[in-house]
Amino acid sequence: MTPDRREALRTLGALTAGAALTRLDVPHLTPAAISDAQAPVADFPRKADFNLDPAETYINGAYTHPMPRAAAAAANAFTMRRTTAQPAGAGAARDVARRAFASLINAKPSEVSLVPNTSTAENLVVECLGLARNEGNVVSDLLHFDGALIHLMELQKRGLDLRLAKPTRDGRILMKDLEALVDRKTRLVEVSLVSWYNGFQHDLKAVCDLAHAHGAYVYADVIQGAGAVPFDVRAAGVDFAACSTYKWLMGDFGLGFLYVREELLGTVIQRPHWSYESTSDSDIHLSPFDPRSATPVTWTAGTDAATMFELGTMASGVAAALGVSIPYVQQLGVERIQAHRQPMLAKLQAELPRLGFTPQTPAGSTSPIVTFAHDREAEINRRFARARITVRVAPYWMRISPSIYNDMHDVERLLEALG
Repeated sequence: MTPDRREALRTLGALTAGAALTRLDVPHLTPAAISDAQAPVADFPRKADFNLDPAETYINGAYTHPMPRAAAAAANAFTMRRTTAQPAGAGAARDVARRAFASLINAKPSEVSLVPNTSTAENLVVECLGLARNEGNVVSDLLHFDGALIHLMELQKRGLDLRLAKPTRDGRILMKDLEALVDRKTRLVEVSLVSWYNGFQHDLKAVCDLAHAHGAYVYADVIQGAGAVPFDVRAAGVDFAACSTYKWLMGDFGLGFLYVREELLGTVIQRPHWSYESTSDSDIHLSPFDPRSATPVTWTAGTDAATMFELGTMASGVAAALGVSIPYVQQLGVERIQAHRQPMLAKLQAELPRLGFTPQTPAGSTSPIVTFAHDREAEINRRFARARITVRVAPYWMRISPSIYNDMHDVERLLEALG
């Protein structure tokens, strides 16, 4: 076994045991290390895996999720290599992250491109489908990410036929309401797998079946789902999916993923832009010893998602962290993560209405988000500040999103602060 693989295996094993790593000699995990590592799955909550202040209660993973200690160690080690004359291994770190994400969602690595964030990916899909030409219509819903709705509604001002389904009183988007909007002129159905506002989760396969029956494509924003709820792109049949990594993938700002079903690459989806990342074999012909060439640069265009969409340098330190954090999520098991938080969510759904809060999340939801409406922002913020509790408190709603480091004691502290 090489020193690199030994270090990678040691890192992943230490991570799942909850150890705090302070030094990592290799800035990324190799693909072989990810596939070979068989770390034990421990019980929840996973508080020791994070640098959380025991005096504070953080139940806000849907806003930004803390990075596991060992993932942070991998990112720090990558950064420290940048202070030396040694190569930093950026390409390898990015490849490991890409493969890890592809494995998580049951995609091929060739179907996954790195992108700076979810919004970039959504804009690329809309651009590649030519929706700004106002041919056909786009169907979405009011529980979709507000940034994406801003994008689509600005196109609507320029003539796009945009159709939006409204949620029911209990916070759901009904399939019959989507069915009423989709027709043979629909080009794209664009939804969030899990709503950022209230955690409503679409039956993505049903959405895809509906869209495909009418000749349309489906884009899913999976930022609140990937790593938090079981999600399989093959089983769902989704055409495009994207997410940033600073939420349930436990990465950081500045790096995300765009999945494009391989049958669409180079057919429905044509290359929108060009850069040196568009090819792996570019060569300049300037040296007097170079064989003569008809052009100053020669290249062969790539055909996978990465060479279609990646335009240049990426946040490779984040990729190094993801090479640890995504396997960590897989080792724990998304289904087990989901099961761990369900009693906490059920407790909140049962108790907060008794304290005057109006549920916004459908009963029995299994996503990581539960939301309540209110009209007392200042009072809630004062109570949480005194109790050192962090959740998302907006002027008229409150979103609570427990993760693997939370337990029922955290929920009881929150209820006590509000009661």
